[in-house]
Amino acid sequence: MALAVLKSRALNGMEAPEVTVEVHLANGLPAFTIVGLPETEVKESKDRVRAALQNARFDFPAQRITVNLAPADLPKESGRFDLPIALGILAASGQIPADTLDQYEFAGELSLSGELRPIRGALAMTFAICQSAQRDAIPARAFMLPQQNADEAALVGEARIFPAISLLQVCAHFAGNDPDSKIQQHQSRPHSGQAHYPDFSDVKAQAQAKRALEVAAAGRHSVLLMGPPGTGKSMLASRFPGILPGMTDQEALESAAVQSLSNGFGLAKWKQRPYRNPHHTASAVALVGGGVKIRII
Repeated sequence: MALAVLKSRALNGMEAPEVTVEVHLANGLPAFTIVGLPETEVKESKDRVRAALQNARFDFPAQRITVNLAPADLPKESGRFDLPIALGILAASGQIPADTLDQYEFAGELSLSGELRPIRGALAMTFAICQSAQRDAIPARAFMLPQQNADEAALVGEARIFPAISLLQVCAHFAGNDPDSKIQQHQSRPHSGQAHYPDFSDVKAQAQAKRALEVAAAGRHSVLLMGPPGTGKSMLASRFPGILPGMTDQEALESAAVQSLSNGFGLAKWKQRPYRNPHHTASAVALVGGGVKIRII
């Protein structure tokens, strides 16, 4: 088979649209071309994939290799496409079977030795996989990704997560007949969801500001605190999440998926309402209207 098709995910703002990774092998002078609006990190995957395949003792085809990342008008960035590109080359050259690849989506950056390195936005991609499956009323594909991202991705309860530590382990999962060579589905660990915030009762006086925050919390309104530095705006704002209702699972997933896009999410932050504390010297462009602005999520 000279053509292999796999599925992966890109990151576009707060969304994780589906990307089809097509790998074609043709006769001609050896070449390796990646098309589909790839950023520099994606173009450099040619060297990472080549070295990873050779160090994993696979044959790198001495043919004209064309990798298409569709849709072509969607920018592709980061090294998350290393794994699907490597698997596409192996499937197109007949080194691993391709009959079950369409049941999975893949993401992972390869080291030169073939080890899988963690990626950014794993939770956002997992959330998008399940959301698109629900929208289309079809079963969600399993998601194969680096082991370091497994706990984060498994927060999406209905997702099927298969964590891997290397390219060899992934290939053994598809090529091996021994059940011991199969990657086991990751079991999500229970999370208490107990968020800890500074206590609102610690604030003395400030009766008017405290009343405004209580009204905003009860009515789900936005509130803007304005005043000179040192009057207690940040102190009040940091305690404001403590009087809000606990986050639902859906709210927690959406919030964590956004934080996952910038590597700002950790499991310790699960079900904690996000809070940002800009410095009082921030410019007018950074702080619209001055002070601290709080938006209920």
